[in-house]
Amino acid sequence: MSRVFASRLEAAQELARALAAYRGRNPLVLAIPRGAVPMAAEIARALEGEFDVVLVRKLRAPGAPELAVGAVDETGWTYVAGHAAGVGADAAWIAREKAEQLALLRRRRERYTPARPPVDPAGRIAIVVDDGIATGASMIAALHAVRAKNPARLVCAAPVASPGSLARVRAHADEVVCLAAPEDFMAVGQFYRDFSQVEDDEVIALLARGREDSGR
Repeated sequence: MSRVFASRLEAAQELARALAAYRGRNPLVLAIPRGAVPMAAEIARALEGEFDVVLVRKLRAPGAPELAVGAVDETGWTYVAGHAAGVGADAAWIAREKAEQLALLRRRRERYTPARPPVDPAGRIAIVVDDGIATGASMIAALHAVRAKNPARLVCAAPVASPGSLARVRAHADEVVCLAAPEDFMAVGQFYRDFSQVEDDEVIALLARGREDSGR
């Protein structure tokens, strides 16, 4: 039977234990919003590190918005999944979807960190966290965005992933820490008893608290 986490908090605590080698080395824990933000805050606390967000958005499939056909980061760099064309996401669709998601990313950046730039991962251990990896698109875009800023080590961390997505993301990180990759994976939410939506207000509050705690 596949492992089911009580909540994102429980999953974060287990991930922090799996990442214990980085405790005290001032890692930068970067959440993919919104679900992973409370998790990253908890992991950063446990590892005595710092936390921030890495902003990416999935590109949605035509007629199936829950299915990712790719992802885009804040610079406009785009990952397009191999199955995109097969579900009707042609070049024109990708271009329209990318423009829409980039506009949303700009709004999120303005709301989440209006008074400061993103924390720079250059020369640091950077741990990119999500609450689960379904297609791998968002995680690949996030890892690419962080890699471009020259971290000393780039770690992908998630409680659960589909086996196929896990294989895809490995090429983009120096290390992948995943607690479970069940064959019966259908959606991230099936592996949590409480998978409540994380709202923007909670993200903003956690980021503000994180800056206060870090003394910066």
